[in-house]
Amino acid sequence: MRRLWVVGGISFGACLCFLALLVVGTYSAAAGIAGAGGRAGGLAKGAVPGKYQSLVQKWGNLCPTLTPAVLAAQLYSESGWNPGAVSPADAKGIAQFIPGTWATQGIDGDGDGDRDIWDPNDAIPSAASYDCVLARQVGKVPGDAVSNMLAAYNAGPGAVQKYGGVPPYRETQGYVKKITTLAKSFEAPIGRVAPSQQAAGAIYFAQKQLGTPYLWGGNGTPEQGGRFDCSGLTKAAYESVGVDLPRVANDQYNAGPHPSRAELLPGDLVFFSDDLTNSREIRHVGLYVGGGYMINAPFTGAVIRFDKIDTPDYFGATRVTKDGAEALPRREGVGNTA
Repeated sequence: MRRLWVVGGISFGACLCFLALLVVGTYSAAAGIAGAGGRAGGLAKGAVPGKYQSLVQKWGNLCPTLTPAVLAAQLYSESGWNPGAVSPADAKGIAQFIPGTWATQGIDGDGDGDRDIWDPNDAIPSAASYDCVLARQVGKVPGDAVSNMLAAYNAGPGAVQKYGGVPPYRETQGYVKKITTLAKSFEAPIGRVAPSQQAAGAIYFAQKQLGTPYLWGGNGTPEQGGRFDCSGLTKAAYESVGVDLPRVANDQYNAGPHPSRAELLPGDLVFFSDDLTNSREIRHVGLYVGGGYMINAPFTGAVIRFDKIDTPDYFGATRVTKDGAEALPRREGVGNTA
């Protein structure tokens, strides 16, 4: 939920006129940006939790095939940055190593004399090292080197060698697409980010909810009186145009690349946090409509309304893509739904 400095939302009676003024030119503005993208650079601001940022940056450059963004996408997908995670298959830690794999691939990343599967200072370097081992093993296989490395991680290097590239396994092909797509949400783009094609429809949905009372955990169901909380509203807005976002705000941040404040377009998701170094601490999300305003469900006792985005807790923005949303792991109930 928003802090108390988010006050004075625009009155409901002026909403329709205000919205019309803000979104006029959305598609013409988008048309001017569509071709202006560039190659991605370093890690996006706050996308990797601050305490792991330097590790991912350093070890993500361990070999030419690996990048910090790809390593970050793997770690986020595996554990959601949780160093205590344990899977049903007994994969452990932030990098989700099976004990047998850890026995052969775990390294002493911090040089303290042990290899601790639970310690991110060992597990993150070990994940990078293992990626690079696999990249070397499939280095002579034709095709995209990053895709082959990821396929080897999922299906084993033998399968990649056998099929001369990503093997025809649905799971492996899905894994490669998921990680390469997620990596875009961890990259700091160079140049402008391609516009969302679903933006106007998402705004239209949110516009129709203006004046509806806030409900913590609200998904807009009839049983809830059509009420929403912040991430429930943004999820429903994009669901109305065929994009399935996760339920919680901090996972929605990874649904696409991150335009700068100066490059925001109507339809972008905008995020707020007390910790501006860690996307996992995001606690509020709204739908940008232009002119420095968003539609959002702010807090208990308020209604869905327009609010300014330029507050001390502004974290950043995401330009949602359908592929980006589909690539996200589903950890319902984990994180802040405010």
